[in-house]
Amino acid sequence: MSPKPDINFLLVDDLESNLIALEAILKRDGLTLLKARSGREALELLLVHEIALAFVDVQMPEMTGFELAEMMRGTERTKAVPIIFLTAGIVDQQRRIQGYETGAVDFLLKPIDPAILLNKAGTFYDLARQRQDLKESQNRLQDLNEQLAATNARLEKEDRTKDEFLAMLAHELRNPIAPILTGVDILLRSPGDTALVEKMAGMMKRQTSQMARLIDDLLDVSRITMGKIELQVDGISVAEVVDAAVESVQPLITRMDHRFSMVNAPADWRIEADSHRLAQVIANLLSNAAKYTPRGGEICLRVADEDGKLTISVKDNGKGIKPEHQEGIFDLFDQGAAGAKDGLGIGLTLVKSLVDMHGGDISLKSGGEGKGSEFTVIFPGLVKGTPVDGREVEGERDAASPQKLKVLIADDGKATADILNMFFIMEGMETSVAYDGAQAIKAAESFAPDLVCLDLGMPVVDGYEAARKIRSIQPGAWIVALSGWGSEEDRKRTSEAGFDEHLTKPVNPGDLRALMKRRF
Repeated sequence: MSPKPDINFLLVDDLESNLIALEAILKRDGLTLLKARSGREALELLLVHEIALAFVDVQMPEMTGFELAEMMRGTERTKAVPIIFLTAGIVDQQRRIQGYETGAVDFLLKPIDPAILLNKAGTFYDLARQRQDLKESQNRLQDLNEQLAATNARLEKEDRTKDEFLAMLAHELRNPIAPILTGVDILLRSPGDTALVEKMAGMMKRQTSQMARLIDDLLDVSRITMGKIELQVDGISVAEVVDAAVESVQPLITRMDHRFSMVNAPADWRIEADSHRLAQVIANLLSNAAKYTPRGGEICLRVADEDGKLTISVKDNGKGIKPEHQEGIFDLFDQGAAGAKDGLGIGLTLVKSLVDMHGGDISLKSGGEGKGSEFTVIFPGLVKGTPVDGREVEGERDAASPQKLKVLIADDGKATADILNMFFIMEGMETSVAYDGAQAIKAAESFAPDLVCLDLGMPVVDGYEAARKIRSIQPGAWIVALSGWGSEEDRKRTSEAGFDEHLTKPVNPGDLRALMKRRF
């Protein structure tokens, strides 16, 4: 806490010796004694300083103490300053009345008794301190009121933002659900129309993927907010990560008839990063550009080296971003990128969080509404010319299908279990299905599976206990956790329970195929 300011007393006397004597008696810590040898000097000090008490000599040349007091009472700034008159003469009744009428609170006769002087000065010093404390309390109260008002305004804004977000979330989730439901109805009505079935299946797959990406982004934002995302950093090929990101967004770019151009990194550029999260950053920026660029627009992805730093920019000629929205564009739920209420506003927040976690930086350039946008991401530590190490590179394995496997599927969600069963049968596998953990353990004893897919939250025996029992029955089985939870903490728990893999629901068939090729 900062020290309190001094209390100011004003001493007015035409004799310097009297001023020195008063100062010697009154001097104390926390008190400043301002001295004036005339009424004019006193007025000058009164205009500059806040005075708690004035000791004024009555008999002074040019301006008497009474005249000074009258001038003080006539000025708004000084009319409330208490005055103690000092006089060497006898103060008759008339002079006392005159003094009190000009605002005096007391008279002291010279020579002044130090004890009386100190007693009266102490009283006014204490009163001044109390007023000072009261004023500070009032100021603190005012500050608290202002903070409270600002907090209330912020909470009201956040409450509105939350309501808008929930409404938008419902809208975004209904968008893919509606065509999926319609597609199911059409398939049931026309099961023999191969062309129609293929068309509807393709549409339903796209819509389901859109829902899955939306849910994944929501979960990632939540995990980042709670500090539950850990990067899996490794030396990765920049070109391969960029290609993977482009491949994931290419269907959207094609569907929107955009003209897409790309300058990728040379094959020998590498960087220490999480390949999945880096691809996620690039894919989100490309998806954002594709979504907010009118049909037939232009999108350019450029990868470059700037002073040993990896620079990735995504530029479009789309809607652009209004100047008033640019500052908060990376804030959670901000929808300024869209220029309208047609997005959740979490994609760019996720991008910035992941870039920050890599020690990078992201910036935006936009000429405003209708003038396109360019997002630039910069990562430190770009390395060139580093040969690929001896580990097997993704895509270099034999592309042939894995051998025929015995697959055990266990999930208390019957529809989920049956769909997975159908998938593995169509992949040419021999399958067995269980709808709780106890059934799964029993099936493992007689079926001897190569691959086991276990839901975690099953009744009777949960997936964790089932995995431990099956591991003891079939030590060579590859056990995969299927869960709606996919944080690093969740994956650590399944690993400790004996699972070999952890796949997050909804499980992508491509991930299952990749798993089988990787393991078998």
